[in-house]
Amino acid sequence: MKLTGIAFSLLLLASSVASAQSLTGPQKNAVRSAELYLSISGFSRVGLIQQLSSSAGDGYSVADATAAVDSLSVDWNTQAARSAAIYLQISGFSCNGLIQQLSSSAGDNYTQSQATYGAQQAGAC
Repeated sequence: MKLTGIAFSLLLLASSVASAQSLTGPQKNAVRSAELYLSISGFSRVGLIQQLSSSAGDGYSVADATAAVDSLSVDWNTQAARSAAIYLQISGFSCNGLIQQLSSSAGDNYTQSQATYGAQQAGAC
């Protein structure tokens, strides 16, 4: 069976709604926090989970933060491009330097592929 674009979108939406309904109260709250963070800045999946679960951040359990982030439909490449653009507004970076910053565990924790995409989209490469 071949799905049209609209049918496929409706299927994804139904799946998201079902997924969101299966979340616990704390996980639903973590989703709201995650959506707020994503509206403000670019985050990697790992970085967003760390922000939500950090005692200096929101203090959700790692399990609740992970469930919340994984319930969202996020284009991590787009997030990497947003983060890269912000870095380039602040300072100059070489292509490799920006990829390192974006992919480093001391930086943003994007995957190497996401970091490369972000740096390219931001114009550093």
